[in-house]
Amino acid sequence: MKLKTIDASSLTPAEMQVYLHHAIAPRPICFVSTIDKRGEVNLSPFSFFNVFSINPPICVFSPTSRARDNTTKHTLENVLEVPECVINIVNYDMVQQTYLTSMDYKKGVNEFSKAGFTELASETVKPPRVAESTIQLECVVNDVISLGKNGGAGNLVIAEVRRIHMDEAILDDNDKIDPHKIDLVARLGGDWYCRVTGDNLFKISKPAGSAGIGIGVDAFPQDVKNSKILTGINLGLLGLVETLPSDEEVEAFSQTDEMKELVDVIIGDSRIRTQHLHLKAKQLLDSGRVIDAWKVLLM
Repeated sequence: MKLKTIDASSLTPAEMQVYLHHAIAPRPICFVSTIDKRGEVNLSPFSFFNVFSINPPICVFSPTSRARDNTTKHTLENVLEVPECVINIVNYDMVQQTYLTSMDYKKGVNEFSKAGFTELASETVKPPRVAESTIQLECVVNDVISLGKNGGAGNLVIAEVRRIHMDEAILDDNDKIDPHKIDLVARLGGDWYCRVTGDNLFKISKPAGSAGIGIGVDAFPQDVKNSKILTGINLGLLGLVETLPSDEEVEAFSQTDEMKELVDVIIGDSRIRTQHLHLKAKQLLDSGRVIDAWKVLLM
């Protein structure tokens, strides 16, 4: 790996934006509806957004000032006047309409109408919800923290979730959100977005034992740690085990029908022994057989 190093102070705000938007991604989209003291509604998306606390339930999003002229966005002005908002989660079916609301419409223009979304009255706050969104979070704004005075500076809007609305169609049999059904989209850099579909969903394995703490890569034998065959994903799986198989378990596995042919090949040939064992372990790991992979690696 050949690293390119840049001093942050040498970049213009526009250059910094390009690097950070592409590097820190994908980012969830906060599609936030607000209202001012005159009752005028605003709807706008923000990708500087995430959940930051569960108890209390806190989401934070950041409307940045415009880099070109350091003006503030209507969303920020609204939450300072009426400290409430609704965070509407964006799915694929609504993403193109959502983009329409990011335009710099004049104050007083209702982006619900511009983008063709339906206003749905909230139950605990004044701003309306987006009816087309499958998850809607009614929030009160606890605080707004300015991060700077120059163009491009963020303003952290700390929003406490008071009520959650979910389309039952995205829930599983246990009333939990099913990632295969929600069809989320996220923001990347430039004009790029990504879509969370079944084809690109995967799970990360966790330690199965009672302690829930894996041995880690630093506990591996040197030949395993420095393997030219095992990938980072393979090493991560191996590091999840809480204890290594015993010598007796390794010996018993070496006598199975599955292993006898390999054992016969590697006997007396130290040059290819490690290579063959690591290839077999990788095959087992790719099949989810982590403990058996360790038995092979410890032969």
